[in-house]
Amino acid sequence: MKARGSKQQKLNSIRLLESRKIEHEIIGYDKSIRDARLVAEAVGMPAEAVFKTLVVEAQSGKKPILALIPSNTSLNLKRLAKALGEKKVAMASHVDAERLTGLEVGGISPLALLDKHWPVYLDSFAEALPQIVISAGQRGTQVRLGTDALLELIDGELIDVADDT
Repeated sequence: MKARGSKQQKLNSIRLLESRKIEHEIIGYDKSIRDARLVAEAVGMPAEAVFKTLVVEAQSGKKPILALIPSNTSLNLKRLAKALGEKKVAMASHVDAERLTGLEVGGISPLALLDKHWPVYLDSFAEALPQIVISAGQRGTQVRLGTDALLELIDGELIDVADDT
């Protein structure tokens, strides 16, 4: 593990990665930055390698869904609903996302929500990347780790749900 950027507080997500001996790099940035593309800029990574975590609710009322997509894309809700066999899905509002996850928008991470057992979908673009950057569970802290290791850890599924913006 390597850390760069501002002084880091040890998060449960980082403890989890360390306990599983998953190679990772912690990357700090100014926590006032909320836009995922600006986060990518701040951490010096290409926008397509920095993934944002979106909270999605299904009309059927099942558990919320986490969709991870590159920071320079938008979520295609119709494609996601179709892939999940749902009639309709909708993005959770910022207030609802924070209420459901207990995390601040900009710091929502599947690593911090493993105990909720929510379905997690990673946009298929990640398949081409050996590593991606995601939130570590707190605004101002990102973590870079192997795509395959992340998928296995979160029991995630690759799915084509992002559109270029």
